[in-house]
Amino acid sequence: MEAEYEHALWHDLSAADVIERQASSADGLAPDEAATRLRTHGPNALPESKRRSLTRLFLGQFQSPLIYILFIAALLAMFLGKHGDSAVILAVVVVNALIGSFQEGRAERSMAALKRLASVRVRVIRGGAEAEIEARDLVPGDLLVLGAGDAVGADARLIEAAGLETGEAALTGESLPVAKQVEPLPEHTLLADRTNMVYSGTHLTAGRGQAMVVATGLATEVGKIARLTATAEEQPTPLELRIAQFGRYLVAAALAMFVVVLGLGLLRGLPFVDIFMVAISQMVSMVPEGLPVAMTIALAVGMQRMAARGAIVRRLAAVETLGSTSVICTDKTGTLTRNEMTVVAIRLPDAREIAVTGVGYSPKGTLLDLGQPAYKDVAVQRLLEAVALCNDATLVPPDSEDTRWRALGDPTEAALLTLAKKGGISLESLNRSWPRWGEIPFDSAAKMMATGHGQAEGHRRILIKGAPEAVLPLCGQNHLEENEPFPPVTTRQDALSAADAMADQALRVLAVAEVAEAELDDTRGFEQFEGRAVLLGLIGQMDPPRSEVKDAVSGCRGAGVRTVMVTGDHKATGLAIARTLDIAREGDRALDGHELERMPEQDLRDELDRIAVFARVYPAQKLRIVEALQSQGKVVAMTGDGVNDAPALARADIGVAMGITGTEVAKEASKIVITDDNFATIVRAVEEGRLVYRNLKKVILYLFATSMAEIAVLMSALLLGYPLPLAAVQILWINIVTEGTVTVNLIMEPPEGDEMRRPPMSLAEPLLTRSLLKRVLLMTPVMALSTFGFFVWRLSTGVPFEQVQTETFTVLAACQWFNVLNCQSETRSALGKGFFGNRWLLGGLAVGILLQLAVVYSEVLNRLFHTVPIPPADFLPIIAVASLVLWLEEARKFAVRRFSR
Repeated sequence: MEAEYEHALWHDLSAADVIERQASSADGLAPDEAATRLRTHGPNALPESKRRSLTRLFLGQFQSPLIYILFIAALLAMFLGKHGDSAVILAVVVVNALIGSFQEGRAERSMAALKRLASVRVRVIRGGAEAEIEARDLVPGDLLVLGAGDAVGADARLIEAAGLETGEAALTGESLPVAKQVEPLPEHTLLADRTNMVYSGTHLTAGRGQAMVVATGLATEVGKIARLTATAEEQPTPLELRIAQFGRYLVAAALAMFVVVLGLGLLRGLPFVDIFMVAISQMVSMVPEGLPVAMTIALAVGMQRMAARGAIVRRLAAVETLGSTSVICTDKTGTLTRNEMTVVAIRLPDAREIAVTGVGYSPKGTLLDLGQPAYKDVAVQRLLEAVALCNDATLVPPDSEDTRWRALGDPTEAALLTLAKKGGISLESLNRSWPRWGEIPFDSAAKMMATGHGQAEGHRRILIKGAPEAVLPLCGQNHLEENEPFPPVTTRQDALSAADAMADQALRVLAVAEVAEAELDDTRGFEQFEGRAVLLGLIGQMDPPRSEVKDAVSGCRGAGVRTVMVTGDHKATGLAIARTLDIAREGDRALDGHELERMPEQDLRDELDRIAVFARVYPAQKLRIVEALQSQGKVVAMTGDGVNDAPALARADIGVAMGITGTEVAKEASKIVITDDNFATIVRAVEEGRLVYRNLKKVILYLFATSMAEIAVLMSALLLGYPLPLAAVQILWINIVTEGTVTVNLIMEPPEGDEMRRPPMSLAEPLLTRSLLKRVLLMTPVMALSTFGFFVWRLSTGVPFEQVQTETFTVLAACQWFNVLNCQSETRSALGKGFFGNRWLLGGLAVGILLQLAVVYSEVLNRLFHTVPIPPADFLPIIAVASLVLWLEEARKFAVRRFSR
C-alpha cells in the first residue's frame, strides 16, 4: 500500500488523482489505517539535534596546540620531580577548559530558552468525523481541515479552497499572502508558485479549505531543507584558523628552543638535570600560558556584551568571526523590513496624490495632500470607508503581552484598516451604519472581491477592491451622483499607467471602486458590474523597511562590509527596497532564481560584485551564493529567519538567525541569534567582534613581548656564561601571576572609536602581523636589556646573588606593568585621557604590585620562589630601569601621531 500513496510530485495531479494515489477518501483515513501509517512513516517531526554533553564541551576545550605544549611541559616537570611547577601548569589548563565549557554551555541553555514550548495542533477528518490531533501524529492520506489562522502541520495537496490564502514567508521568503486554488499545475512549477499546495511551517491568513497530506517529517519541504542543512559542511572560523596557525609556529619554535638550550648547556658542561630544567623553563617561556585563558575570556566577554545588546552567541569563536565579516547576505522579509504591510500612497481619480505617514499596523499617522491634512476630503473619506467595509481583517490593539498593533487575517486588508483609522474612520460606527448584506469572496483568478453594504430599506452600495487590471475594466461612470463634487475621472489608460508607476516603486497596488444602488448576485460573478463601477482611487502598499536598517547598512558600508539581499520575493520589489536602503547603488543589478540557475559558475563569480539582490531563490541556490562569495575569499555572514535560510546559515562563516520570527530550523543552523530581530544589531555585533579581536591582539602583543623578553634574558646569561638571572618558579610567577593580573583586564579595554572605520580583517592575516611584530621587536630588546643589564650591574656591586636574582625578578615584573600600558593602544598615549578608561586594568595593576611585594617580603613565599626581601631604597633604580620600555614606546607613538597627520 505504501507505493500507492508515495509520489514525487503532487501539484501536477488533479484532486481526485491525489485522493486515489493516497489510498484515502473524502471521509479521510480510518483511525486504524492512520495508526498503521504512523507506524510505517514515524512521527511527523524533524529529528532534533543532539545537545553536546558537559563532558564533550569540557573535553573540546583541550583541542588546541597551545594546550598540547602545556601538557608536555607539565609532564616533563612532573617526570623531573618538579611537582609544584607541573601542578601550576595543569591548573592553568583546567581553568581554561572550565571557563570555555561554562560559556559555551551557557549559550546552549540560552538557545533552549528560545524554544517554543507549545505543540502545534491541527484539525483532520478521520472516518468521516472531524477531530483535533497533534501535528506530529499526521500521516500521508490524512484530510486536513483548514481555516484562517491555522498552522499547516504537513505538506498537503488542496482538495477544496474558498478564498484560501497562506503566509509562506518562513518557507519561500514571499512577504505577501499567497492565494491558493485546487487546479493542477505544470510539473516544473517552482515551489513558490505551487498554488495548489500548502506546506508545513506555513499558516493560513484567509479563507477555508481541505487538503490531503502528501508528506510528513523529513519528506516535507521543511524536512528536505533540514536534511540539506545537516549536510552543509561547517567551516572553521577565521579566529580558529589563525590560532591553529599560531599554534603550529609555537610548537616548532618551542621544540627548536628546547633543542638549542639543551645543546648549549651540554656544550658548557652543565649537569644534564639542571640544563634540562632550564630547557623546560625556556619552553614554558616560549608558550604564553595566559593566551588560552585570555582568548577564552576575550570571546566570553564579547559574548556577554553581545547578549546584553540582543545577540546570543552559540559558538564562542563566532564572536570574532563577525569582526572579520566582509559580506552580509540578508533576507528581506522580517529582517530588513517590518513584515507589516503599510499603505504609503493614494491616488485619487482626479490625479491628486495623497501621502500617508506612519508605518506598521499602528494608526499613528496622517494623510497629506501637498503637505496639508486630507482626511476630511470627501473623495478621501469615501475611499477610506470603502476599504474599511470591503475587508475581512481585524486589528488587535497593544496589550500587556505585546506592545505593537497586530493583524488578524490578511496583512494587506489589515493595512487598509490602519489607513482608515489614520483618516479618522470609526470602524465600529461605520460597520453599524453600513452592515454587510452580501459578498463575492476574493477570487485568485479574478484578482478581486466585492461586498454589499447598507440597510434593507435605505441606501445600498457595492464595494470592489482588487488588482487594477481587474477592477478598472469594470469602471465606466464618472460620477456616483450628479450633485457630488467629483471631477471627471481620467481615462482608464491613465489610471493603469498610474498603477504601473506606483508598482515601479515596489508598491503593491489595489484599485477600489463602488457601484451605487445595485444588487449583488454572487452566482453571476464580477461581470455583473461591468461598466457600472466608479473608481474611488488607487492605493499603494509596501512592507516598509525597518527604520534603523538604512543607517545600519550605511554603517556596514563604512566598515568595509557589503550587504547583499537574498530574498524569495520578486526581483523588482527586492531591487526597489535595496535601492531605498542603499544596498543597491548605480550600476548594481538584481538576479532571480531562473537567471541564477542558467548562469555558469564562472559568470556568477565574475558578476558577484555587481549583484545587489538575489530574488526568488530556493535553498540550494542560497548555498551556491554563499559558496561563490567564499570562493573569492570573503567572510560571509548570512542573516535570516525562515526555514529556507537554514542551509545557507549553516554553510556561511557566521549564520545569524532572528530570535522572534525565526524558525527553530534557522536557529539551530545559526551561530548567533538576534533576540530582537533587529538588523541594526548586526552592525553592533560586527563592532563588538572587531573590538574583541583588537583587544585579543593587544593581549597577544603583551604576552608575546613578555615571552620573548624572558627568553632573551635567559639566553643572554646562558651564552655569556652568567648564572641564571631567574629561577624556574620565578618564570612561572611572571607568566601566571604578573601577566595573569593584567591580561584578562586588558581584554576589557573599551573601544578606541575607529573600529567601524577600519576594513575587515583578512582571512590571510596572521595573529602576529607585521605591525605587531615591529612593536615586539622594539619592546623585547628594551625589556631584555633593562633586565639583563640590571642583573649584570648588580652582580658587579657585590650584592648577594639571592638579592640580585630577586631584584632582577622584580625588574622584569615591573617591565610588564609598564608594557601593559603600552599595549592599550597602537598610537594613543598611555598617559593621556584614556589612562583611567579601563578601571579593570588599573585594578589589575594594583593587585599585581601588591602580589609582587608579597612574594618579595613574605617568608613563606620567599621559600617557595627563592626570593629575599629588598631594601626599599632599591626600588627607585628598579622602577627607573623598568620604565624605559614605556618612555621609548611613548616616543614611537608621538612620532606616529605627528607624521601621520
